[in-house]
Amino acid sequence: MLKIALVVAAVVAVVVVAVTNGVSTVVNGTTPADGAGGVGIRNVGCNASIGPWEGGGAEKGRNDASRLNEEQRGTVAKIISIGQERELPPLAWQIAIQAGMTESGLRSLDYGDRDSLGIFQMRPSMGWGSPAEVTDPVYAINKFYDVLVNVPSWEERRPGDSAQAVERSAFPDRYHNWEAMAAFLIGELGNVVDPAGCGESAGQFLLASSAAGTAIEFTKQQLGEPYLWGGNGPDQWDCSGILVKAFAAADVKIPRVANDQYMSGGAHLPVREAKAGDLIFWATNPANPVTVHHVAMYLGNDEYIHAPQTGDVVKISKINWDYHELMPLAVRPGV
Repeated sequence: MLKIALVVAAVVAVVVVAVTNGVSTVVNGTTPADGAGGVGIRNVGCNASIGPWEGGGAEKGRNDASRLNEEQRGTVAKIISIGQERELPPLAWQIAIQAGMTESGLRSLDYGDRDSLGIFQMRPSMGWGSPAEVTDPVYAINKFYDVLVNVPSWEERRPGDSAQAVERSAFPDRYHNWEAMAAFLIGELGNVVDPAGCGESAGQFLLASSAAGTAIEFTKQQLGEPYLWGGNGPDQWDCSGILVKAFAAADVKIPRVANDQYMSGGAHLPVREAKAGDLIFWATNPANPVTVHHVAMYLGNDEYIHAPQTGDVVKISKINWDYHELMPLAVRPGV
């Protein structure tokens, strides 16, 4: 329920779109692509499963979306079309969808807790508008967007956290439940490429980020070249130097030294959830990042590519997930 006046924070999201021909008609043909109409798609964090953060994956999103009825699908269509008219990015659409799904099941209700009404359970007594206005879907969606875009750093937050910033619910975590559905619907009906910000695939493996494909290709081109401590190429490399150049090829800058790459080279995630293009590390004391002494690029299928040591060459090796020096977190550059 919305418990704040119009001065409050906002919503971040990954867009929800409904699975029906009706919604597809509203969305398709008008959804801005990257660079079109001044509206780009912002890549947000990508978990090991398809879907933003810990949203639950494509299958969960598909299943959740399949349960939407005609009224809910119509609400989704309005959220997307109004977001497009306002030239808001898909992230804003999703935030609104996650909030609406949580608050009202994407229905314009004429009842709620105390005087809460409409899709977002806005309270007239808190300045959101008259009862007639907040139960008008067009008004409610526009008002939701008005608040959202004035929230500092709304594009940097997890979608459900942004929804909570607008809604001020007593149950803040519940907005996260609809992340996977939102991502699925954006991709299916919004024609949004890579709705979860996970990048493209490399064979059977999902890439960690949009930069990962370029970095992997660069590194594989160096297979067989000799290790040299401090080597920065073009034909001799050390473990961290080759990765600096690999991600530079994708216009992503990472630190030069392995322990710095671990501490500030990108987003952290559990090492066993690493995807192709993520960096994995080894340390003499895994509890102390300063002792990191080796870094490699994970390829998937328990394989990684690296420049190992003096006398060796750039090669692909199999990972031992139980090795005592393996660091507990992987790093995702460019995210």
